[in-house]
Amino acid sequence: MKIEAAVRNARAFLAIQDEFGRFDAYCWRFVDGRPRVNRWKAMGEIPATSAESDAFSKDLKRRGFGFVGSTIMYAHMQAVGMVNDHLVDCFRYREIRRLEAHSAARGAHT
Repeated sequence: MKIEAAVRNARAFLAIQDEFGRFDAYCWRFVDGRPRVNRWKAMGEIPATSAESDAFSKDLKRRGFGFVGSTIMYAHMQAVGMVNDHLVDCFRYREIRRLEAHSAARGAHT
């Protein structure tokens, strides 16, 4: 099932690229082109999903993707910088905030 899904996902990926020009242009729509910045103080506060990952997952499934549940999509969003879930006392939280401010000034992700 995963191999068949990989083939379907590849075809659906290409269709999204055709429609949006770039796959990342499609993805960033789910966060309005800007990273979501959370202010978690403890690991237990970090969710496994969000309303955005729910919508992302649902839309990918509608487009023919498989194995793209909301938890997987939230992890993807964290990994690619669509969501900053570093704890506020983590050094990376501050570094990423500076990068986001720099990117926003240049108009990145739009």
